[in-house]
Amino acid sequence: MKFLITGGAGSLGKALTKKLLENGHDVVIYSRDEGKQALVYKSSRTSKLHCVIGDVRDFDKLNVTFALHKPDYVIHTAALKRIDDMEFHPDECIKTNIHGSENVAKAAVLHGVRKCILISTDKACQPVNVYGSSKFIAERTFTNYDYMSQDTIFSSVRYGNVIASRGSFIPLWISLVRENNPVMVTSLDMTRFLFTLSDAVETVLNSVECAEGGEVFIPHIKSYDMKTILVALEKHIGKPFQYGVMGLR
Repeated sequence: MKFLITGGAGSLGKALTKKLLENGHDVVIYSRDEGKQALVYKSSRTSKLHCVIGDVRDFDKLNVTFALHKPDYVIHTAALKRIDDMEFHPDECIKTNIHGSENVAKAAVLHGVRKCILISTDKACQPVNVYGSSKFIAERTFTNYDYMSQDTIFSSVRYGNVIASRGSFIPLWISLVRENNPVMVTSLDMTRFLFTLSDAVETVLNSVECAEGGEVFIPHIKSYDMKTILVALEKHIGKPFQYGVMGLR
């Protein structure tokens, strides 16, 4: 089987690519980050991996890529994810997370993809920010495409915070502690859904296997408040450190 992964050079995309290649599948990485693509390709060195530089905003490039590689399955991970940045640039968030997702869905229908899975977020549940709202709309877009499509199955799976992934708060805190800088927390009562990268890969691939059309898969992920995470981090680092509470943004 051939899988196309949008944003495939990111943390999740790389882990999915490794797992799929190990299972004998062909993988097409579609992303706009040529540097990360080169690293993924260099670490794999297999004829079963193909890399395409392109943006999900560009439907013409998506269309050509789908026509050339003819993927059986599509996992759509590409997105703008930084919550603060999306508040200041909602127009860019809309272009990638909403219009880009529809471009992927449209290409999947045109080229007879078997299943197309959107990687969403826990923040799409009763969204209170631009990022979560954009993913909520993307979920509804995929569900709507499933209603309209006779051949392609569309579903979504919500994603939590992957421990120690790029952009995660835990590596940031560790870096601050090692530089003897205080850690700032919005609230000690704030909770985060945390799971490992291997759990994330299993969640996504299970969703691909189980999708029958229109679902939004919501995995059971443990949540932890900030106080618990701070205590665990002190044990991991091996020493206490300063932290402050700055209040909700």
